[in-house]
Parts: sequence; C-alpha cells; structure tokens
Amino acid sequence: MTEPAGYWNETRRMVRETARSFTDTVVLPAANRLDPEKGDIPQALIDQMGDLGFFGILIPEAEGGLGLGVFEYCLVAEELARGWMSVASIIARGNGFYRSVPAGDEAERSQRVQAMARGRYLGAFAMSEPNAGSDVSAVTCRARRDGDDWVITGSKYWCTFADGADFISVVCRTAEPEAGKRHLGLTIIPVEKPRGQLPAGVTGSPIPKIGYFGWRTWELHFDNVRVAAGHTGGGEGSGSAFYSIASTLEGARAHTAARSIGAAQGAFEHALAYAKEREQFGRPIADFQAIRFKLATMATEIEAARQLMYFVCHEIDSGRRCDKEAAMAKYFAAEMAERVTSEALQILGGAGYTTLHPVERYWRDARLTKIFEGSSEIQQRIIADALLGKPSRA
Repeated sequence: MTEPAGYWNETRRMVRETARSFTDTVVLPAANRLDPEKGDIPQALIDQMGDLGFFGILIPEAEGGLGLGVFEYCLVAEELARGWMSVASIIARGNGFYRSVPAGDEAERSQRVQAMARGRYLGAFAMSEPNAGSDVSAVTCRARRDGDDWVITGSKYWCTFADGADFISVVCRTAEPEAGKRHLGLTIIPVEKPRGQLPAGVTGSPIPKIGYFGWRTWELHFDNVRVAAGHTGGGEGSGSAFYSIASTLEGARAHTAARSIGAAQGAFEHALAYAKEREQFGRPIADFQAIRFKLATMATEIEAARQLMYFVCHEIDSGRRCDKEAAMAKYFAAEMAERVTSEALQILGGAGYTTLHPVERYWRDARLTKIFEGSSEIQQRIIADALLGKPSRA
C-alpha cells in the first residue's frame, strides 16, 4: 500500500504496525479457531486491546485516552478487520461511547471514561426496532418520566453486544412527534447493567445471523424498565438525540469503510498466497492470466477504497464537513468488499466454500457492510441529494 505525502507521520506508522502485529499474532488465530464454531471474542483478547489503548483512540488524553483522530482509529480498525471484523467493530464500544457514559457526577464520569479507554467499561447501542432501521424518526420505544426516573417500554432489534456491555444506550421516544417533525422528541437513555447479563426487566434472544460472529446481536424487550434520570444523552425530548446520532455518522461511516477494506485485504492476502501455492496443470494457478487479472483488479479496488477513506479521515480530523464524501467512502468500500471477497473465494474454488479457509468468513462479514451503518442505498441517496438537491414532491 502507498503512503501519500501529508498523511503519514511516525505516530501513525507506529499505530498501524502495532495493530498489524496484534492482528497477525492474536486476532487471526482466534478468528480462525472460533468463527467456525460461532464462538465469542475471548475476554483475554478484549483485555489485550484495552491495554494497547484501542478502546481509547478517540478519547482525549486528559480523560485517559490516546487523544488521536479518526485517521488513527480507522488505521487500527482496518488492520483488526483483516483478522476478524467483529474485533474491529468492538473498539467502537469505547471510542464511540465516551461522551454518553452514564454517571451521577463528574468524578464518577471521569472514572468510568478512564475505564472505558482501557476496555473495562463498554457500551452497546439500541436504536433499531422491528419497524425502525434507517428511518430513526420511526422509533416507538417509549420512555416516560416518573419522579426522578425514566420508565422504558418497547422493543429493540439489532442490538449487538447487549449482553457483554456494561450499559446500553437506548434511543427512546419521550415526546409525541409533531407533524412533519417526527425526528423530534427522542432521547438517548443509558441503562446500566451487569456485564454478561441483560438489564433487569429486559428480556431478549440472540438473532440467528449468517456471519459477524464473535459476539451476539439481540432482539430486546423492555417492560417498564426503571432508570435513574441523572444522565441522559441528547437532551430530554428536545430532538437533540436525533442530531446527536447524525453528528457521529461521518466517523461511523469512515469506520465501516475501514472494516470493509480490512475484510477485503484479509481475503486478498489469503487468495494471493493460495494462488502461489495451488498447482493445476503442472504449475501454480498464479501463472494463469485469469487469476493474475483477478488479483490485479482486487488490489486496485482495495487501494482505491483505502485512499478515499484516508481523505475522508483527514477531512474529519481537520474539522471540515464531508458528509457526501463519507457516504461515498462507506458505499464504495462496502460494495468493493463484497466483490473482492467473492473473487477471493472464487480463486480458492471448492476450498473457498469450506470453513477450512478464512475467505468464507471475510465473504460473509463483508456482505454485512452493505447493510449496517446505513445501507448502500441510503449512501446513494445522500450522495444524490448532495449532487442534485432533495427530490421534488407534488
């Protein structure tokens, strides 16, 4: 991969090399062993990531983190996804949650943020519902005030790490929506819980997925769950929850682009090595033009996605608005990842369709990147609206 002038410094090289070495020695062996049996990411691996500072990349140094930017965050995510996309995703449970840590006072908050930076206090996010996915304003899970408490009732879907987290940030409707302003009246309410369990008053079951193993994704039901109202995110019924979610999307889409690129890179590297070793008709299949051209195209698409991601990360860290470009990066990288991982599987032939090789894992996981953090169609809509303006309506 290339290092364009202006993007690279010693810190970024060190961050990338640290993540790359950790992936090769720890993440890949764990993924190859546990993904075929749908096993969980080991706690020891999570603890090691915490010791390396991966959960606190975006947390300011004054609050116990590394105080780095989205660029470094995505460098780490890409390398981790090259081993196991779920591991690249779990770092968001610190980096993406430190502003919404539930706490009674500033001292308590500081203590929890410092623990979060070490991976010892992590969050989960419950926004989607059976009828509310890309349309956040369609959230119907209710929270009503009862004295000093919120009382939450409703259902949530696609809540990954609901059991393993220390708290769940639940997007709730706290005020009736106005006509034409359905996005108002939403509040983010953090619900604390013991690690390894669901909160008291919450029932649920894991959703049977075809990939993204390593942790469980839940359907949850809140039945008059009582939460102290000492800390809420996004403002009480002010509509700020919607804008708070929207404000994080550029970084989230860059992170998803990084995960897509990492999965594609992992599949590419395995296919490249396999092509050099696998012999047919008396010579390595890497000698055949059909395979060589596949690998050339795969490498080109990965690098194109990477450079677009680098640009978006640089713009975010420079404080410039880049919602269109972030949507482009996420869209292009996700679509690319599905193509590249599929081609990697094709290069392996029948061997690629077994769990004896990791390319099927990269293929299954890459397919998800076109769906979560805003589907490819949502990204196309954002890009089109930026180019053409909102569509006219009768």
